[in-house]
Amino acid sequence: MGYSDAELIQGIRNKDDKALKHLYVTHYNMVRHFIVSNNGTEDDAKDIYQEGIMVFYEKVLSGNLELSCQIKTFLYAVCRRQWLKKLVRQSRFIGKIEESESLAEISDDDAIDIDERENDIKKMQGAMSKLGEPCVTIISDYYLHNASMQDICNKMGYTNADNVKNQKYKCLVRLKKIFFINRG
Repeated sequence: MGYSDAELIQGIRNKDDKALKHLYVTHYNMVRHFIVSNNGTEDDAKDIYQEGIMVFYEKVLSGNLELSCQIKTFLYAVCRRQWLKKLVRQSRFIGKIEESESLAEISDDDAIDIDERENDIKKMQGAMSKLGEPCVTIISDYYLHNASMQDICNKMGYTNADNVKNQKYKCLVRLKKIFFINRG
């Protein structure tokens, strides 16, 4: 049975196991794709999705849920935020998450932003696949794995870290060119 968002919320309020199961099954792949595409594993995705479902479930039961978007968008935003916080804690992602963000303030505009962000991530992955070596390794090691220029130099056999820095710059110029050609 398919559920509308209103029916899902009512089903959860009525503690309908079928509604909860439908919620679990319906949006998991979206969250899994995001997490696996951003340095996560299948187990990470399951854990984060469980946390997101629990946030939603508790808000529904407590009566504190004020949705201004679809359930799908709400869950994606909650799970995305949880995953980014986890990456920050693990020092696998450099950045700050605004603690003042309120989960109740997620709107349809956020859904559009999320879709655009997902499209940009896919385009960036496509651009990276066209970039080739040694650029993929240099950019991945430096930005995703926080490797130092000296570490990359040693790994890839460059004569010094300045050569790696110059190569990284050239790679970024090429990546931007490929990305913006594909983006237009």
